[in-house]
Amino acid sequence: MEEKMSMSTCPMAKACKGMTEKPRTSLWMIIPGLVFVVLGIAIIFYPQILVWLVAIVMIVMGLAMLMMVNFMRSFGKRIHDKPA
Repeated sequence: MEEKMSMSTCPMAKACKGMTEKPRTSLWMIIPGLVFVVLGIAIIFYPQILVWLVAIVMIVMGLAMLMMVNFMRSFGKRIHDKPA
């Protein structure tokens, strides 16, 4: 028989309760929302912004992938060169 989780043991319930008790948490949710709204309005008037944002995201993702490949290669060398 499966036991039901009570609100006191549910991790999401604890996280939500903690977020509602702290007033600063709502500010950290309002700021990105406002940024997205302003960015959306700016893109409506200046569509070039969207092109720049896509280009920046692609460059950052490409650099992150190159760093990950470098990390995986060095990690693989350490594992394979490790004496038994």
